[in-house]
Amino acid sequence: MKHYLLSIQQPDGDPPPPEILEPITRDLAAFNRELQDAGAWVFAGGLHLAHNAVVARPEAGEVLITDGPYAEGKEHVGGLSIIRAPDLDTALEWARKLARATTLPVELREFQALATDGSAG
Repeated sequence: MKHYLLSIQQPDGDPPPPEILEPITRDLAAFNRELQDAGAWVFAGGLHLAHNAVVARPEAGEVLITDGPYAEGKEHVGGLSIIRAPDLDTALEWARKLARATTLPVELREFQALATDGSAG
C-alpha cells in the first residue's frame, strides 16, 4: 500500500463566515469518517494561519529562526491528510472528494518508498 499526502491550499485572510464554514466543516468530518471506514486514513489535521509559521533556515553553519511562512504567497497549506491507497487512481479519487468537501484546491503527492531500515530508499 502506498502513502499519499493531500494538502489543502488555503487562501490567506480571515476564515469565511459561519454560514459558509459550517457546511464545509460538516463535509470535511464526513470525508474523514469515510477515509477511516475505508481503512485509508493515516492522519489528518488543519493548520493555523501561515502568518503564525516559524522557519528554521540553515545558513553559514548556523540555523536562523525567522517568523512567517517559508514563501510569500496568496495561498498556503491550510491542512493535510495522509492516506494509504493501493494506486494513484484511488488516491486521486480521495483528492477529488477532499476538494469537494473543502471547496479548495488539493495537491496530491506520493511519499517516497522507505527502505526496511526506515531510511529513504
